Order: sequence, then C-alpha cells, then structure tokens
Amino acid sequence: MAVQALLVMDVQRSVVARLEDRAEGYLARIGSLVAAARAARIPLIHVTVRFRDGHPEINPENKAFAGLLGTDTLTESNPMTAIHPALEPRPEEPVVAKRFFGAFSGTDLDTLLRARGIDTLVLAGLATSGVVLGTLREATERQYRQIVLRDACDDLDPEVHRILLERVFPREADVMTIDEWIRTLPQEA
Repeated sequence: MAVQALLVMDVQRSVVARLEDRAEGYLARIGSLVAAARAARIPLIHVTVRFRDGHPEINPENKAFAGLLGTDTLTESNPMTAIHPALEPRPEEPVVAKRFFGAFSGTDLDTLLRARGIDTLVLAGLATSGVVLGTLREATERQYRQIVLRDACDDLDPEVHRILLERVFPREADVMTIDEWIRTLPQEA
C-alpha cells in the first residue's frame, strides 16, 4: 500500500504575487487541497526557496538566478519569502528550505520522507517549470512514485505549463486534478 506525502512547494508571498490576477483562484484551490490532505491525515511537507542574505550561493554566471544578485529577493530576512499566510504550516508539518529549483536541492527532504516510510509524492507548487519539474526529475531518480496535481501547479508561461503537464510529466508521474486526487483519499468514518 502506498504511503503518500503532499509537497506544497514555493507557495510563498513573493512567488504567489507573481500570479497577479490568478493568485486568488490558485490560493483557493491549494487551500482546499491542504484542508483535504489534513483531514485525511496525509503528511504535508512545505518546501520553500530561500537564500542567505546577499545570495552567496548564486554564481553570477547562473542564468536562472543571477538576476537576484544585488536584491533582497528570496532572502532569509525578506518577509516576502515566508510561506503565504493562507497555508500557514502547522507545528507538525515540516518546512524544508531549498536552494535553487528542486525540493531535494541542498535539503534533508529525502531523510524526512524515508523516516516516515513515504514512497509516493503528491506534488503541488509554483512554478510548474521550476520547483515541480526539478522535484519530479530528482524524485524519479530516487524512485519515488509521483502524482502531479495539475490545478495545484501554475507557471508564468501557460504554454510551458501545458506541455509539461500533458507531454512530459505523464512519462514519470500520474497527472490528475485536485478533485480526482481527493476522491482517492480515505474517508473519515
């Protein structure tokens, strides 16, 4: 029997703000997802991206992250790096701070998962082409079963989002909606 964990990734104040007019709808969807997981007692792990102040981890030649240099974007001291208040972690829900894209990048996520006997990851987060793709690829290499929740992910590029969900992710994961996944959860007696 599969033992699942829900990974809610990079749903931080500054990242959600980038969704602009889609932010409210996204937060409503992911809020219902988190509530359902909690009700079904599915372990929930929050993943954030954050760097030390001054971004010493970022090489100026890093195309994806060099633009952060000289700012306080995604730094540990910037309050906008916090998890969005709509998804405030509970004390028993671990928060994993990563560097760069994938949730395993410089973290103890694998240790947390293996200690709990988790073999199936349910992926939700921002952005589809960033943390979701990075995490999916590394989780595949670590041989976790995966479920990607299509409406619990979003990306600034809708076409990249669509191609990943329709053509790339199904090769390595089951892709379904939040409601489809919720219907698979055990119901309270």
